[in-house]
Amino acid sequence: MKDSGKISSFLKTGEVYFPPEDIVKNLRINEEVYEEGKRIEEFWGKISEELVWFRKWDRVLEWNPPYSKWFVNGKLNASYNCLDRHLDARGNKTALIWEGEPGDRVTYTYGELYREVCRFSNVLKDLGIKKGDRITLYLPMIPQLPVAMLACARIGAIHSVVFAGFSPRALRERINDAESRILITADGGFRRGRIIPLKENADEALEDAPSIEHVIVVERTGKRWNRYERDLTWDEVIEKQDTECEAEIMDSEDELFILYTSGTTGKPKGVVHRTGGYMVGVHITAKWIFDLRDDDIYWCTADIGWITGHSYIVYGPLSNGATVVMYEGAPDHPARDRFWEIIERYGVTVFYTAPTAIRSFMKWGDEWVKKHDLSILRILGTVGEPINPRAWEWYHRVVGGERCPIMDTWWQTETGMILISPLPFTPLKPGSATKPFPGIEADVLDEDGNPCKPGEGGYLVIKTPWPAMLKTLFRDDERYIKTYWERFPGVYLTGDAAKKDEDGYFWILGRSDDVINVSGHRIGTMEVESALVSHPAVAEAAVVGKAHEIKGQAIVSFIILKEGFDPDENLKELLKAHVRAEIGGIAVPDEIYFVSSLPKTRSGKIMRRILRAIESGKEIGDTSTLEDEKSVKEILGKK
Repeated sequence: MKDSGKISSFLKTGEVYFPPEDIVKNLRINEEVYEEGKRIEEFWGKISEELVWFRKWDRVLEWNPPYSKWFVNGKLNASYNCLDRHLDARGNKTALIWEGEPGDRVTYTYGELYREVCRFSNVLKDLGIKKGDRITLYLPMIPQLPVAMLACARIGAIHSVVFAGFSPRALRERINDAESRILITADGGFRRGRIIPLKENADEALEDAPSIEHVIVVERTGKRWNRYERDLTWDEVIEKQDTECEAEIMDSEDELFILYTSGTTGKPKGVVHRTGGYMVGVHITAKWIFDLRDDDIYWCTADIGWITGHSYIVYGPLSNGATVVMYEGAPDHPARDRFWEIIERYGVTVFYTAPTAIRSFMKWGDEWVKKHDLSILRILGTVGEPINPRAWEWYHRVVGGERCPIMDTWWQTETGMILISPLPFTPLKPGSATKPFPGIEADVLDEDGNPCKPGEGGYLVIKTPWPAMLKTLFRDDERYIKTYWERFPGVYLTGDAAKKDEDGYFWILGRSDDVINVSGHRIGTMEVESALVSHPAVAEAAVVGKAHEIKGQAIVSFIILKEGFDPDENLKELLKAHVRAEIGGIAVPDEIYFVSSLPKTRSGKIMRRILRAIESGKEIGDTSTLEDEKSVKEILGKK
């Protein structure tokens, strides 16, 4: 790659950002890790030694596609690696800084967190829970959530965390599929000043969930709730428990958790992650990508109900002995500077958030950020979807002060760990996730399974196994094979589309079904959305394909405008001209709809599947993960 000489910042798309020398010179890794990663078993075997094993593995990998076994016959415990191993050196170090939306705050040292986890482990054992049993957690972002997860891991129970924004029906579906014995929930959680009625939702879900024997309720809000014979409160069951509980010796292949992720059709997929490989993968990616150091204050803003929270709030950072910030509420409550207030208050040095949030921050304006001193930040990250270059540049300039490298990470629930990402020494291009993590072999294939040429869009695949890869889908090996391994035998199909440039950098284009074929040209929805969002009038955009009798597919866009712009025909023509100038005539939308909101999941991802269904006149299908149905009604009203 040609050195552009830029040291501090980008001014426009296409320039390369070289991370500041003061960050690069202090790193514990360099380019040599990529060469080491080519020797997969030797590489991952060496990294695994950073964890504590009760019995060392006999072999790093057994690979019988599509099934893998990692660290064969190795014995360890995830909770032990997050807590016990730190007690001598970091027992009095802060492990968790928690802030609730109303402003209440709690901190736990590693010693305190260890004791709390042990107490709740003993609760579960007293209730008859044993190794292999499933426990469902339906909790807001409160400390009891990671405590319960680590307690499950400690005794060998398999946790299934269900995002607290899910409906009773979605919760019931996940409980019944896992056949969970215990549900852990709360009387409610706070969100933008409102109380989310979690216990009421749980009671409705349990009207048809026969496997549940006990419900443990955290009394978070003071909201009155109906108590049934099966119900227990967190405080009453944990109060007199012993603060010691020996960690269960787990085989590397033993299941650690199930996490459900929506499919395009049918019931949610229960992604199963195992103990050994998962812990190795999340430990080293957290350490290297975010350059975690003993004095860092690290904040990932994801909800633990999603894989990002599992891997990069709980297991990855805690296995590294980091100090983790955890926040319960919305980024704009009581004001639009809540995130920046938290960063300033706690001295956050590493900040990991989603492009959806960044676009909202942009829309709200720079002044909210500039009210606070964020100069202590040194590394930024993004996760969840591709970030368009304009949002990248704003994040880098306004939040990062033109000094913080941005770790634009690509991965999935199924991958368990980050697979494509810069490292802090990587030259960066806005909007590109750059290169695969050391030890990962990714590629972009065409319809026939051949590598695409630079700049050509195709199927993003992973060609070799990696430690944190899903073990299977819960009780559905057939679906596991069909979904991920059937299209290109022996190669993992991510379901995402991507392209590689001449430097080998990966550009994620969105889901494979988010690639539009216009007159034989494959156009990523992300490319068109980035072009639209780069116009000063556009706050957010979603693009889908629509059947066209001549071109095959036409491009349809749904746009949220910034305040002060009028949604008229003149602006539509200006936006079309803008896309034409940015990408070319082939990418100009045939139709533009101005809307006040877009259909999104509760984690903030745009549900383009719903937009495609509306455009094609098909059934919208499962909306259990939809945040607000008003957006769908508005769009239907414009059709």
